[in-house]
Amino acid sequence: MKREAQRSGVFTRRALIIAGAQVAAIGGLAARLYQVQVEEGARYTTMAESNRISARLIAPPRGRLLDRGGAILAGNRLNWRALLVAEQTGDVAATLENFGRIVPLSETERARIERELRRHRRFVPIMVREFLTWEDMARIEVNAPELPGILVDVGTTREYPHGPAMAHVIGYVAPPAEADVAEDPLLSLPGIRVGRAGMERVHDTVLRGRAGAVQLEVNAVGRVIRELDRREGTQGQDVNLTIDLDLQKSVLERLGDESASAVVMDARNGEVLAMATNPSFDPSLFNSGVSQAQWVAWTSNRRAPLINKAVAGLYAPGSTFKMIVALAGFEARVITVGETVYCPGYLDFGDRRFHCWRKYGHGSVDMRAAIKVSCDCYFYEVAKRVGIDRIAAMSHRFGLGTKLDIELPGARAGHVPTRAWRIGQGKAWNIGDTIVHGIGQGFFQLTPLSLATMTARLATGRQVEPHLTRAIGGTMQRGFRPEDWPALGVAERGLQVMRDAMWAVVNEQGGTALIARLPAAPGSTAPPAQMAGKTGSVQVRNVTREQRERGFKSENLPWEYRPHALFVGYAPHDAPRYALAVVVEHGNAGSEAAAPMARDIMAATMARDPVIRSERPRVAEGGPPR
Repeated sequence: MKREAQRSGVFTRRALIIAGAQVAAIGGLAARLYQVQVEEGARYTTMAESNRISARLIAPPRGRLLDRGGAILAGNRLNWRALLVAEQTGDVAATLENFGRIVPLSETERARIERELRRHRRFVPIMVREFLTWEDMARIEVNAPELPGILVDVGTTREYPHGPAMAHVIGYVAPPAEADVAEDPLLSLPGIRVGRAGMERVHDTVLRGRAGAVQLEVNAVGRVIRELDRREGTQGQDVNLTIDLDLQKSVLERLGDESASAVVMDARNGEVLAMATNPSFDPSLFNSGVSQAQWVAWTSNRRAPLINKAVAGLYAPGSTFKMIVALAGFEARVITVGETVYCPGYLDFGDRRFHCWRKYGHGSVDMRAAIKVSCDCYFYEVAKRVGIDRIAAMSHRFGLGTKLDIELPGARAGHVPTRAWRIGQGKAWNIGDTIVHGIGQGFFQLTPLSLATMTARLATGRQVEPHLTRAIGGTMQRGFRPEDWPALGVAERGLQVMRDAMWAVVNEQGGTALIARLPAAPGSTAPPAQMAGKTGSVQVRNVTREQRERGFKSENLPWEYRPHALFVGYAPHDAPRYALAVVVEHGNAGSEAAAPMARDIMAATMARDPVIRSERPRVAEGGPPR
């Protein structure tokens, strides 16, 4: 009995221990269940949903670029694409071979597809071909039984309806680089494009918009079961430029086949109404991919179609610069308005002879007459008196050789030489250098845009800055009133003399640009508006004394050795509104090549009067396809 009682006690203690352990285990399990289901239930629910639901971004439609009146310069169109889902076909190679017989695939495209197939799982769609035509899609649909795994998808792509006419201003888009994708996840989306040049690049962030999202139910390995929810992205904002599309086309048409550029500005507020460069290129090719042959053709063309010459072409200003030299001399009081300089056709200084363009000279000329007939000897003398540094200082006040507030990437400030600059190169500056620069030759490097800005400042006396952005999302931007720009601080008397002399160049007998006189408006009995301007011709190679004595004529030289032809002007003379600059590469003479172009461009501008026609931007009808 005693042994039996002892055994019963041991059993009871063991039972109690086991029961306690069971109670503790059940209690721990209950506590854990409470923690999982009550305290952390929301977190685990979210995790479960994350495993079941795949959220993906949707590329938003890109905002449009519009002209000042609402015409579409860069828009969007539907882009039909052929995709391949590898798991839906038993033989990928056979499917691609059949597809290639319907829509030909290049070796480069096949190599890309193979790389994509190796990089992604078999249920992930792979791009086979973009930019399908309706005929391509019809053939794919008809042959669908032979193309298992091929499906047709639709997105958007950039469209440039005016092609080369706006290429240098608008720029172009292209697929993002790996570095771009690392900075912004939105750029990893299929079909997304980023601005690579021009205003597409300037306003890229504004134009991109905000991504949409789609929720897909997936299985354990990530395969899509069904679509649960979709929220479309927000398209990018529209941007109105200051450009007038019809005027831009008119300017480009007038440039013809010449290698040339032209800029038309609102002289009062700096709006760029036209910025044309010839030759140009088709920006849509960068969206779909530029072939090697096309790239070689562009880069080997000596007329440089890829360069926006209006903001990146650098030229000496020639005689269009003479007003700046005159103002520098007037302000420094080294010459007065009425003081005359005798021109025998040359200036001898030391052992050098500096020639006037007119072989036998102009006789005695004052400031106004010297600009009117473009007398070189007068400006040789003024430059010699005033010095290069004061000429450079006056140049900068008129926007020459300085960074202008233009939005375009690649815009160049140009260069106005100084004595310190030359010494910094380890060379001396002498008076002979100053004399040459008095007629706009030498080391000057200026853009057509800077020459148009100079002309606008001469016409208005204000520090007008050129700009291309007029409105973003319908909101007008800054600097659209003449009073927004401060005064130049140049004596009004000097400016009046320059304006009167530029008027004489175009409208008075003996002026070098009578050919640029504006015609009367068709059907109008009112007198024609008057333009003031200045011609210029810039040598690109030296002319020896022997050549001059033998009756040298630059038009007989090969094209690349002929002088550049320039013209700057503004109109109307009595109430300046428009300023322009025209540069014809190797056009030989400003009065023969550039002045007639400038006349026709200004006449077209006055006939359209784009400033009055579009006081506020309109929003183009419709929108990008979604």
